[in-house]
Amino acid sequence: MPFEKGHPGGPGRPKGASNRITEELREAWAQLLENNIPYYEEWIMRVAETDPQKAMDLMIKVSERFIPTLARQEITGKGGEDLFKNVKFKFNGTEEEEPGSGDFNIDEL
Repeated sequence: MPFEKGHPGGPGRPKGASNRITEELREAWAQLLENNIPYYEEWIMRVAETDPQKAMDLMIKVSERFIPTLARQEITGKGGEDLFKNVKFKFNGTEEEEPGSGDFNIDEL
């Protein structure tokens, strides 16, 4: 039956459902990674010998595949007030009053 204007033709894919090809690609990629886990550390170490930064970037990129990226959140007090408004930092015997005035001493850590 050909498409007729005003008739949607069917329910289609449910909202949020991935298509079959996308799901197959994800499964293939996961299988590829799983099959190469024994070699992963060796590969990263080889890259790190010449470029440690690149090795770290590769580790982060692969880990993002398994660990979701967390969104940044601002932590505030009741009513949105600044939790650190009364904090005072002491560096080498001098006090820095910003952002607030509290009793935190970095030398005691």
